[in-house]
Amino acid sequence: MLSISRTLLNNAALRNGPNFVVRNFRCGQPVQDKVQLKGRDLLTLKNFTGEEIKYMLWLSADLKFRIKQKGEYLPLLQGKSLGMIFEKRSTRTRLSTETGFALLGGHPCFLTTDDIHLGVNESLTDTARVLSSMTDAVLARVYKQSDLDILAKEASIPIVNGLSDLYHPIQILADYLTLQEHYGSLKGLTLSWIGDGNNILHSIMMSAAKFGMHLQVATPKGYEPDPSITRLAEQYAKENGTKLSLTNDPLEAACGGNVLITDTWISMGQEEEKKKRLQAFQGYQVTMKTAKVAAPDWTFLHCLPRKPEEVDDEVFYSPRSLVFPEAENRKWTIMAVMVSLLTDYSPQLQKPKF
Repeated sequence: MLSISRTLLNNAALRNGPNFVVRNFRCGQPVQDKVQLKGRDLLTLKNFTGEEIKYMLWLSADLKFRIKQKGEYLPLLQGKSLGMIFEKRSTRTRLSTETGFALLGGHPCFLTTDDIHLGVNESLTDTARVLSSMTDAVLARVYKQSDLDILAKEASIPIVNGLSDLYHPIQILADYLTLQEHYGSLKGLTLSWIGDGNNILHSIMMSAAKFGMHLQVATPKGYEPDPSITRLAEQYAKENGTKLSLTNDPLEAACGGNVLITDTWISMGQEEEKKKRLQAFQGYQVTMKTAKVAAPDWTFLHCLPRKPEEVDDEVFYSPRSLVFPEAENRKWTIMAVMVSLLTDYSPQLQKPKF
């Protein structure tokens, strides 16, 4: 059996006590799985089953173990190229995608609004067809989900949502990998969202129940999640036997929560609403007072960048905060997305428990 990383062992032992036995990260022969994602688009986790999302997380853990812990070189994307369209700036999305794709032997090509204006000087249809002839996949970070839908319809290559007004699926994959590493399993966890009803929350709502996770949401009045997404999330909760609750009381949402989650209150494009939003979100800062009503094993997530009004330093820099492992896992999960959509690679690591 291959050696297990000392960090993983130590973290798991601290959580589970002296009788801890390694089960989640054993390595053996490749496990054949019926999941086939090659050639698919990743626009929203709504389009993926629980097993398909678990497969991407499994592949993330596999790549992280083989490359980071064992030091292997895996040129799985050698000869592949990736078009990266960024209408919105980003640190983590750009850096994780560029370095991750290159680490696997591929060539990422970064395009800003100085290089490409979606639907302005060229139609989305034409752009999709041109990119399809020159690259193997496209990751697009855009203002409108509808632009991604058109790109996916017209392109002959996989289109990946790097963020839109409605969803941010690749961020949620990193969140789930981080929680799986910390807790050993996702099933039965209660996620407490305290903040804006935005694209991050929407992506959680489209996936949490598929893992057997409960979701408690607190948003200010007028900043609730999209009603159509809420209805679908309620359906998922019913199908999977999980709980979904929505409130305007942050402490009610935090009560008994294993994971306290928040995000920026003012997204790019909402700068004119800053004064109004800061007033509406009064009382929504995550503090130790919030944590006092959470579960004893509570942790904290934030996709970054973070502002002090969203979460205070005591929580953000506490040992309970997983924000920096969460940020690192953006790299391993986007690498897994690209490998799953562009290759036939099968994970070598034994499938973790979800």
